[in-house]
Amino acid sequence: MVSPSQKRRAIKHAVEQGVGTTAQGCRALGLGRSTYYHNTTADPERRQAEQRIVELSQRHPRYGYRRITVMARRQGPPINAKRVQRIRRVVGLQVRKKQRKLRRTGLSTAERQRATHPNHVWSWDFVEDQTENGTRFRILTLIDEYTREILAMRVAWSIRAVDVRASLAEAMSRYGAPGHIRSDNGPEFIAYAIQDWLEEKQIKAIYIEPGSPWENGHIESFHDKFRDELLNREIFGSLLEAKIVIGQWREEYNGERPHSSLGNKTPEEFAASACALGRFRSGFALPTSPQGAKNRTINHAAGL
Repeated sequence: MVSPSQKRRAIKHAVEQGVGTTAQGCRALGLGRSTYYHNTTADPERRQAEQRIVELSQRHPRYGYRRITVMARRQGPPINAKRVQRIRRVVGLQVRKKQRKLRRTGLSTAERQRATHPNHVWSWDFVEDQTENGTRFRILTLIDEYTREILAMRVAWSIRAVDVRASLAEAMSRYGAPGHIRSDNGPEFIAYAIQDWLEEKQIKAIYIEPGSPWENGHIESFHDKFRDELLNREIFGSLLEAKIVIGQWREEYNGERPHSSLGNKTPEEFAASACALGRFRSGFALPTSPQGAKNRTINHAAGL
């Protein structure tokens, strides 16, 4: 017992048990009687900061203390990350996540095209989940590897190659055409209808080696966050409910969730700053104002 609060609790317990008096307890533990009777008053700003941290942590239970620190700084005065970590530990809101280790099956020979500007490389893949009654549905996800934006999320019982092409065409009408698009060798992605259409649009398809998911690391990392922060926490009563909830999470991911690899900016903020620096594909520019970036998110749910 080194802090006054701990000594105060020990003396109070001893008095309640009839071991001795308050004066005797203070002399035994070396605590001044004035300190024992002093009523501590917490700083209102400190209480507000702690309340803000707890509220953010309860709203986003799968966020770590670093991301909660960034979000708390956006809403109020600067706060130390170690203080956020300490408060979350005391309240019991620390997040511990076990990573699943994957064994490599061999050396990669696929082309590794790294994105250097918006609309340079897009990635897409499928995720599966189920409704409350056990009926499975599929989710097509499409992201920009440079800005980390979610460009499309299609939720349906089944998704065919023609649906994949329609989702890509809709994303291109909003954001412009990518230079490359990366995917695995799923039947929806290697269909002749998709390959011919991509060739017609002058989009280079990059297919990863079979059994090498790390070659499509951006979409795999996104799916890990998607499942951890939403799919593993929600029970969907119907497909319509899944579409609405996933659409809301997409807006939050693009417009509110800070991304550590983007300098703790949201994907929309990073895309807007990249546009201001002139890093965009010729013939298409991203919006240059926050309001323009916000307008891109308003109709996201309609593109599910």
